[in-house]
Amino acid sequence: MNKDLKAIKPNPILGFNEELSKEEGLIPLTLGEPDFNTPEHVKAAAISSINDNYSHYTNPRGILKLREAAAHFFAQKYGLNYDAKTQIITTAGVTEGIFDSLATILNPGDSVIVPTPTFPLYMDNIQLHGAHVIEVDTSEDGFVLTPEKLKQALAENENVKAIVINSPGNPTGISYDETTLKELAKVIKDSSIFCISDEIYSELTYGKPHVSIAKFIPEQTIVLNGLSKSHAMTGWRIGFIMAPADLIDMINVVHQYAVTSVTDNVQFAALEALNNGADDGLEMRDVYAKRLNLLRAGLSKAGFASPKPTGAFYIFAKIPEQFTQDDFAFSRQLAHQAKVGVIPGSSFGKGGAGYIRISYATSENNLKESIKRIQNFVKQEG
Repeated sequence: MNKDLKAIKPNPILGFNEELSKEEGLIPLTLGEPDFNTPEHVKAAAISSINDNYSHYTNPRGILKLREAAAHFFAQKYGLNYDAKTQIITTAGVTEGIFDSLATILNPGDSVIVPTPTFPLYMDNIQLHGAHVIEVDTSEDGFVLTPEKLKQALAENENVKAIVINSPGNPTGISYDETTLKELAKVIKDSSIFCISDEIYSELTYGKPHVSIAKFIPEQTIVLNGLSKSHAMTGWRIGFIMAPADLIDMINVVHQYAVTSVTDNVQFAALEALNNGADDGLEMRDVYAKRLNLLRAGLSKAGFASPKPTGAFYIFAKIPEQFTQDDFAFSRQLAHQAKVGVIPGSSFGKGGAGYIRISYATSENNLKESIKRIQNFVKQEG
C-alpha cells in the first residue's frame, strides 16, 4: 500500500455527516451543498447535447468553445486574462484541480503552507503526494493570513514549494480583501513559490466583489474555479484550472492520466451556464445573504460569537464558554439533543478547535427551526 495513503484519514466532514445522518429528525446544516437546483436552461442544454450524440472524448483540456467562454467569464467578472487555447484546462470539479496542481508541482519532501482553519482536502492531498503541510493558524487574525505570518512561515521552514489560499473561505466564509492580497502577493513573488488559489465561492460574496490574487502575481498563481457553487452544479463535476501556459502544459499531463477528459455533455451544460447564465449565481447569492443575517442574529442571541462572513455559505461560530467539552463532543450532543447537525471546527485544522461550522445552504424554514432548537439547547444545557 502507498505509505502516504496509510497516514491519511477519511474525510472528517463526510465521516461526521454520515455519523449524524443516523439521527432521526435531524436538520443537517453540515455539507456545502446548495439547496438550489441547476438552472433549467443549463439542464436543457445538457439534454440537447445528449440527443445530439455528444457522448465522446473531447480535447483533454476541454472543448475550445467552453474554454473561450470561461476565459471571457473570468475576464469580465474578475479582470483575469487567460488564453483559452494555452492557459485553461477543464476539470472534473475543483477537487480534481487541486489534485492535478499538487501532483504537478510537488516532489517528496516539499512543503506547502496552508492557512487554517480550512477545507481539509488540501492538507490530505499534500500528504498524499509525499509533501509536508505547514499549518498557519489564522484564528487570531480574523481568519486571514497576514503577510507577517507568511514571512515567518517561509523563514522557519525548508523546501516550501507553494501556498494554498481559499477565498472566500471554507469553513469561515471570510474573503481576502485587495489590500491584503497585494501584500501577500509581494511576499509570494519575493519567495518564488507557487500560489494555488481556490476561488470556487467567488460568485457568492457579500458587499464587495471578489478579488483574485492572480491579478497581482499571474506568473506564480494557479487559479481553481468552477460552477459547483455559482450555478448549483455540484453533481455535474465541472471546474477550471487557469495558469501560465508552460505550467498548464505540465498540469495537463496529470489531468490526461487522471480523467482523460471531462464528460462531453456536461461541458455543453457548462458552456450554456457561462454564455447565457453568467449572473445565475447572483440570485442565489442574495438568498444566501438573507439567510446569513437570519442565522447569525439567532446564533448571537444564543451566545455564539462569529466573524461576519463576506462570502460562501458558512458561519464559523465560537462555542459559548459555558460548554467545556471539545467541539466534536459538543456537536454530537447538539445533534442528539437538539436534532441539529453541524461540523466540528477541529475538522478544519489549527485554529478550528472550539468552533462549529454551520452551512446555511438550506431553506429559511430549516434555519428558523434550527435557531429555535439551538437557543433552547443552550438555555437547557449551558
